[in-house]
Amino acid sequence: MNDRDVKTADHRPLPQIGHMPPRVLIAGGGVAALETLLALRSLAEERVAIELLAPEREFVYRPLAVAEIFDLGETHRFDVGRIAGDRNARQRREGLAAVQPDRHIAQTTGGGEIQYDALVVGSGDRVKAALPGAVTFTGQSDIGAVRQILEEAESGAAKRIAFAAPGGVAWVLPLYELALMTANRLDQRGVKGVELMLVTPEDSPLVMFGARASDAVAALLEERGIGVHAGRHPAAVEDGELLLVPGERMEVDRVIALPALEGPRLPGLPHDSEGFIATDRHCRVEGLEDVYAAGDITSFPVKQGGLAAQQADVVAESIAARAGAEVTPKPFRPVLLPRRAARARGRDPSRHGRAFGGGGPHVRAWEVARGGVTC
Repeated sequence: MNDRDVKTADHRPLPQIGHMPPRVLIAGGGVAALETLLALRSLAEERVAIELLAPEREFVYRPLAVAEIFDLGETHRFDVGRIAGDRNARQRREGLAAVQPDRHIAQTTGGGEIQYDALVVGSGDRVKAALPGAVTFTGQSDIGAVRQILEEAESGAAKRIAFAAPGGVAWVLPLYELALMTANRLDQRGVKGVELMLVTPEDSPLVMFGARASDAVAALLEERGIGVHAGRHPAAVEDGELLLVPGERMEVDRVIALPALEGPRLPGLPHDSEGFIATDRHCRVEGLEDVYAAGDITSFPVKQGGLAAQQADVVAESIAARAGAEVTPKPFRPVLLPRRAARARGRDPSRHGRAFGGGGPHVRAWEVARGGVTC
């Protein structure tokens, strides 16, 4: 860490009233919120009192939803209250409705108010269908719809299936997993004559991982017989055609698309035009004191579990240091790691430890396509 990183960290101690430890409120029940809770308790120990504001009873480990479609994995579920209780934290089963940062008060969806000394907003984003006429895959709730398309392909009712990424979707890896696993399923079952197409605004497949990885994925897609239509912008599905901007059309029988994301636009918190919250390098909400944000609710363009966990660790270090722990806060430096590397570092989501740190739930598409999930 250089001098600039240290200077941008917040060194102000958290307030402490009498013998009471500072109150840290964490809003959310997903990766970012739970990793913040776990990491903060590990780093700060009992120097802080932690309350989790989350309406969810369970945390659903969503990355395995793609594998579950093909019976290659099962979506894992964890009891949120138990995770909190195991770390001496309390869960209030409500959501975050608004924030009064000048008063250090969080308003809940149930109409209550919670006083905090530090607030961590990790309540995620909202998904919405972005491609009219397509089946939108958002996770476990859409497994049945995707399985129906697989059955139609196997029966001959669907001969042309497109996997489409609408514009503005930064994390497109699940689409590649779906396409490659579909090709693998049809091949294993001897189904012939089904044309699979991947339609994406990217200049080349998974270019966000660099040229070398993109070339490897492109070769694998070709090997699996999946046509790639890069640099195309899907707009809608109408009358058996996928409409593209600025005016092209593709004949299709079925289209599976990724959703668009938008921020929740929480009153009292600054946000951009899409509702996401801007943060500095230590994940503090810009313009506010004692408020942090991590995960999909932030304006960081890539929404992915491993990156959310990294942001959460940055937040935990900052708050722990302010609470008096011997921690030097590091800034957020996003790194995408394969899940295998994360496990090698001892971060397994099946354990109630600092479970989501490091690489997060990243699955390499080219390994998935070889017949199994390596996560």
